[in-house]
Amino acid sequence: MSALWSVGAGLLLLLLWVRHRGLEAVLVHHRWVFVLRAWAVWRLHSAPRQHAQRVRHIQAQVREWKEEGSKRYMCTGRPGWLTVSLRVGKYKKIHKNIMINLMDVLEVDSERQVVRVEPLVTMGQLTGHLNPMGWTIPVVPELDDLTVGGLIMGTGIESSSHIYGLFQHICVAYELVLADGSLVRCSPTENSDLFYAVPWSCGTLGFLVAAEIKMIPAKKYVKIHYEPVRGLQKICEKFTEESKKKENSFVEGLLYSLDEAVIMTGVLTDEAEQSKINRIGNYYKPWFFKHVEKYLKADKTGIEYIPSRQYYHRHTRSIFWELQDIIPFGNNPVFRYLFGWMVPPKISLLKLTQGEAIRKLYEQHHVVQDMLVPMKSLEKSIQTFHVDLNVYPLWLCPFILPNNPGMVHPKGNEAELYVDIGAYGEPKRKQFEARASMRQMEKFVRSVHGFQMLYADCYMTREEFWDMFDGSLYHKLREQMNCKDAFPEVYDKICKAARH
Repeated sequence: MSALWSVGAGLLLLLLWVRHRGLEAVLVHHRWVFVLRAWAVWRLHSAPRQHAQRVRHIQAQVREWKEEGSKRYMCTGRPGWLTVSLRVGKYKKIHKNIMINLMDVLEVDSERQVVRVEPLVTMGQLTGHLNPMGWTIPVVPELDDLTVGGLIMGTGIESSSHIYGLFQHICVAYELVLADGSLVRCSPTENSDLFYAVPWSCGTLGFLVAAEIKMIPAKKYVKIHYEPVRGLQKICEKFTEESKKKENSFVEGLLYSLDEAVIMTGVLTDEAEQSKINRIGNYYKPWFFKHVEKYLKADKTGIEYIPSRQYYHRHTRSIFWELQDIIPFGNNPVFRYLFGWMVPPKISLLKLTQGEAIRKLYEQHHVVQDMLVPMKSLEKSIQTFHVDLNVYPLWLCPFILPNNPGMVHPKGNEAELYVDIGAYGEPKRKQFEARASMRQMEKFVRSVHGFQMLYADCYMTREEFWDMFDGSLYHKLREQMNCKDAFPEVYDKICKAARH
């Protein structure tokens, strides 16, 4: 009991200090506070009990909005700079902000192999919680700070997605507070229309307050095979071939030019050759994409064993390859050994400290896009990326897309193999103009029945947007659940042509 009193007194002093310093200052300068908070919550087993109380508070805020006359749209009160998306959501200044303080792992059900979490739980937090218990989730999207809520309301992908699909496809249930203040649970067998409509809706059907996600047993290492491939046709053939193999736990490609790539395949294992273990997540190690490039330059294959959690977050330290534009000397061995522990800077911090002039300059001369296209269109898609953007490396990540209801599904009646092509960096195309070039890219993606991830800048008209995405179920539910006065349409929330 004395230990409980000590922890309680410590938390009280901590809260008083946060109130004195201001939440934003603490978020930016004292992130250790939230590490301590997570530890205390785990020790006291207080998350489930507090969850119900916090959900009731969200419901009360929604009912207060109704009593005020429902004059403005609602949105989460989380500051726009805290999101991983580089887009600046100005709508938060004019909408009714609903405060949602939900950031805990609620329950690990080993019998059902399901973990129940709150929406602000991050990938780094979740793998850190599950791995010591012998569990992981089937799809662990790359960056540590990606949240469960963002990955459900938007989308998420990983090199295991050729087996498991997108992040939404490993979720078995959602809990939401709707526009009338009611709390609803949905799953494939309970309120199924809502379950399938929530992904990609960007918070325009209700407020996510909890999610249940599948778990699989964790293993210590990923045995990864690196294979350099030259020639675009051979690259596409090899990547497609490996993506179809279910014995590959992971498949990923890094395209360093139009005709040079390294294709990586991995399997989970508990055994490793000690001489081939590479703890790539250590702060002094080379950035992962630079490490992979060595196999291309040496024109040789290779095998390594990477600790599984470090593999899941292998691109975090260099934010894929974005950090080379922010810290050009960041991969220098001297910098890594002396200052590598300081990187990467939080994307939220970069957004918070970014001036308007820099933001506009970045928007016009920098690309951060993920386009999801059918695997059969991979070669044509890479050629289009080369002509319209000329950004390298390109990230290639395969995924199976089930024929489920909702905004995103294959054109036919069966599941289809797709690939995420990620372009992050400064376009080398001459006379690149952000709006014109991206509209050209969006037109191509629509033509092959592909999809654009909605975290990025979108330049489509409303008609073009709903030509890319299937809005039939989404619009039906917005009518049924009286969302039109409560939340903006997803297009109005994310597309440049609609945002104020």
